Amino acid sequence: MRSRIIKQGLERVPHRALLYATGISKGEMKKPFIGVATSFTDIIPGHIGMRDIERFIEKGIHSAGGYPFLFGIPGICDGIAMGHSGMHYSLPSRELIADMVETIAQAHQLDGLVLLTNCDKITPGMLMAAARINIPSIVVTAGPMLSGHLRGRRLSLVNDTFEAIGKYKKGLIKKKELEALEMCACPGAGSCQGMYTANTMACITEALGMSLSGCATSLAVSADKRRIAFASGERIVELIKENITPRRIMNKNAFDNAIMVDLALGGSTNTVLHIPAIAHDAGVNLPLETFDKLSRKTPHLCNMLPGGEYYLEDLEWAGGIPAVMKRLRKQLNDNITVSGKKIYKIADSAKVIDKDVIRPLNKAYHSEGGIAILRGNLAPDGAVVKQSAVSEKMMRFEGSAKVFDSEEAGMKAILQGMIKSGDVVVIRYEGPKGGPGMREMLSPTATIAGMGLSESVALITDGRFSGGTRGPCIGHISPEAMEGGVIAVLRNGDRIKIDIPNRRIEVLLSKKEIKDRLARWKPPLPKITGGYLSRYAKMVSSAGSGAVMK
Repeated sequence: MRSRIIKQGLERVPHRALLYATGISKGEMKKPFIGVATSFTDIIPGHIGMRDIERFIEKGIHSAGGYPFLFGIPGICDGIAMGHSGMHYSLPSRELIADMVETIAQAHQLDGLVLLTNCDKITPGMLMAAARINIPSIVVTAGPMLSGHLRGRRLSLVNDTFEAIGKYKKGLIKKKELEALEMCACPGAGSCQGMYTANTMACITEALGMSLSGCATSLAVSADKRRIAFASGERIVELIKENITPRRIMNKNAFDNAIMVDLALGGSTNTVLHIPAIAHDAGVNLPLETFDKLSRKTPHLCNMLPGGEYYLEDLEWAGGIPAVMKRLRKQLNDNITVSGKKIYKIADSAKVIDKDVIRPLNKAYHSEGGIAILRGNLAPDGAVVKQSAVSEKMMRFEGSAKVFDSEEAGMKAILQGMIKSGDVVVIRYEGPKGGPGMREMLSPTATIAGMGLSESVALITDGRFSGGTRGPCIGHISPEAMEGGVIAVLRNGDRIKIDIPNRRIEVLLSKKEIKDRLARWKPPLPKITGGYLSRYAKMVSSAGSGAVMK
């Protein structure tokens, strides 16, 4: 056991004295020391139920012969941070979370980790830490929220609150209806109900092999989630005995599996930031092209919110991630998982309960996966779109640029009715460096959708999108504006051509015109000049490489 470094030998008398001060007994000192990194907080719906899950993880660890130590990890709710200066901190918090888990685990020489997480940046941050320190680890995602209900119809956060803003502005719903929606859309604990970033990352974690089967979709309020938490506590003790570490699980085959499951689900475009970042810490080379290569051969099997009709609870009742893997079995790699079972065994034992929620390959919703990588003179280093959430009509689009240097400026123009059919909204200086922090653009995209413009208006940005975004919205434009990318020199009226089937995004300007504009361009002053975000802006890499800190 690694923890012998802090608890064995004459020179560790002071260390033992401090440990005994915590209330541990002599008998328990002989057991593996297991850190339970919990991101419990009262302000994130996806995390408010974690106190209960912590108890069951502790029970499992004790039952299997380990000794648990809980420690806290912060979390940010992207929905609450959305649309204001708080969103600058969301993506950068991923690096802080990874660093904090690494710091606690290494400083106390823990033998293993149970990582209790749920929401957008917390899950990838914890996975990055697990890959980096490479001690036996298992992830417990706290589970999705039940759908909301109002007068006989189901509700979700994005479709029924963010998009409702646009409907209200257009006069499509009244204030009383808006107030009813905000009270009913989120009925309690759990991550938001669609295939947004939190739930996408939970599904990816299970497909990677880092959480037990069924963990991703088991509901936050369910007894099944408690049982999975208990079993995860038991299993971490076995992982320590077997010396099964994250890098043995999170190899190239595992990342390919995770991407294919993501593509079949039509998951959030944020995975194009998070999966490469996790791979980076795992020592696995994962170029951006991997997503597009796998997307070409992985069909879109699950029509999930926001682009589709199904909720996470529907995916749970349909068989969950094991059933999705059953559909994809011939394409997946037979890799090991934290459960001790390999991927094929998990897939073979799964059952598809609802054949419309998880369709067979020959009846896929789309022949290609949910994510596409676009390139062209506007994004030579790549851009990302959730193509499964784009209508057939908008897969090819040419429009006139309306350029804004911040999300706030773009949102103001949308709400004032300045955006018309045929426009391409350009929001720049919101990338990893320029934002700083690469803010999500859910408020603008949802308002456009709510106003009925998602069939006639596109949006492009060097920022990123929430998993809740739908329509022709292209993010992660690289190089970003702050780095002198072509997006920095776009002007109102420039014609922009988007061709998702052929993976192209271009501004219809000559090479000479682009070169001349870039020669005259000067970077603006940083928006934030002090504190963590200033340091982050100086050290973060581009979106094309996962926005990792260098």
